Amino acid sequence: MPYVIASPCVDTMDRSCTEECPVDCIYEGDRKLYINPKECIDCGACEPVCPVEAISQDRRVPDDDEEFIADNRAFFELALPGRDEPLGAPGGAHKVGPLGVDTPMVADR
Repeated sequence: MPYVIASPCVDTMDRSCTEECPVDCIYEGDRKLYINPKECIDCGACEPVCPVEAISQDRRVPDDDEEFIADNRAFFELALPGRDEPLGAPGGAHKVGPLGVDTPMVADR
């Protein structure tokens, strides 16, 4: 997974990153944004515009936020609450719009 959005995004969701992403791979949950690992092209355009520094490459996620690496992937690979199947890689966040649901880890924070 090239880039991950970690804990500083929870309840912040500035969305500056979504405007910079050239492939529309940043999806909106209820309390946090998530980068689709299958759609991200590892360009890094999102990282410098995040005002809360929530975005980093997976290998550079701070130790206290390492759980967000797997959680970011889970947002796309597991059926989220209220959904019958995983989101997968639908080909762009604007196609699906805000999902209004988070992974259990983020929802329970």
